[in-house]
Amino acid sequence: MSTVTEAIATPGALKRLADEGVSIWLDDLSRKRITSGSLAELVASGSAVGVTTNPSIFQAAIGSGEGYEEQLADLAVRGVTVDEAVRMMTTADVRAAADILRDVYDATGGRDGRVSIEVDPRLAHHTEATVAEAKQLAWLVDRPNVMIKIPATRAGLPAITEVIGLGISVNVTLIFSLERYREVMDAYLAGLEKARERGVDLSTIHSVASFFVSRVDSEIDKRLTALGTDGALALKGRAALANARLAYEAYEEVFASGRWQALEEAGANRQRPLWASTGVKDPAYKDTLYVDELVAPGTVNTMPEATLNAVADHGEITGDTVTGGYEQARADLAAVERLGISYDEVVQQLEDEGVAKFEAAWQELLDAVATSLKSKGADAR
Repeated sequence: MSTVTEAIATPGALKRLADEGVSIWLDDLSRKRITSGSLAELVASGSAVGVTTNPSIFQAAIGSGEGYEEQLADLAVRGVTVDEAVRMMTTADVRAAADILRDVYDATGGRDGRVSIEVDPRLAHHTEATVAEAKQLAWLVDRPNVMIKIPATRAGLPAITEVIGLGISVNVTLIFSLERYREVMDAYLAGLEKARERGVDLSTIHSVASFFVSRVDSEIDKRLTALGTDGALALKGRAALANARLAYEAYEEVFASGRWQALEEAGANRQRPLWASTGVKDPAYKDTLYVDELVAPGTVNTMPEATLNAVADHGEITGDTVTGGYEQARADLAAVERLGISYDEVVQQLEDEGVAKFEAAWQELLDAVATSLKSKGADAR
């Protein structure tokens, strides 16, 4: 694991980002990060005011076994199932991280200081099971600053409404398309309306909508490269930013509506756009591209540690880089379409792949834990 000294030593760009209204969250968590004081240092320095996790992050952390040996041994002696062991370890990490971030949560009125944990990705296409899992995770973590991550699949949309309606804060994940993002915002508003009917205090409910960025460029750039024309190559690296900027335009429209204003008057909080997948995957691009170029008020940017350190070291935060770019964003996506690259096909493929990748990572984690439990159980005997 890399150190966080760079981010702590050079907070200038990170502070400028925060001053522009962008909340910086860390897209990583592990037992070692908690016990070493690394997370506490990041939070104390103001470098990060939230944490996101996903199945791939937990697979990397727990799959290594580092820091989990004692708990694994105890779980093995108890003879728990693999699924129970994984949930015990992941919720323990999220609970500890939530405690570290509690002061931020209190200071920001629940806006930040959040730690996200995802429902079992195998439930992504099952509405009722997702709702039940979300309720269980909220109960297991038992911290007011937890956010339950629900994927923005077709089955996930009614689950979002129901879980919000129960008063549970939600991080909606795996959003790639503008159409689906509008459906996510609608699901959030419907959930708030349901919560209001049930007498839930709307001011206690918070939500973010995680709009994925770099994966859009990865897929569209691949297709542009295959075309190979000068016109196609000139569009590389532009689709992801265009997509995200138009998502922010949609956010502005929805949260200026009369429907929203009625909820806001009842104490509701906006569902903030969260830029996810902001680590640059193409080495030809600046490593802070998806941070520098997605600065807008009322957003969250969740970054892997390498990106966080890069922004602290050489990020170029020059003010709002989103709201003035809507027409160019539309032109960029239209130019990609004219080359025969279907936007709808790309975003659906990315959603399907996103769910599949998280399912695969979760299965790898289950397999690794199963092996550890068997080994430690044998040692105990």
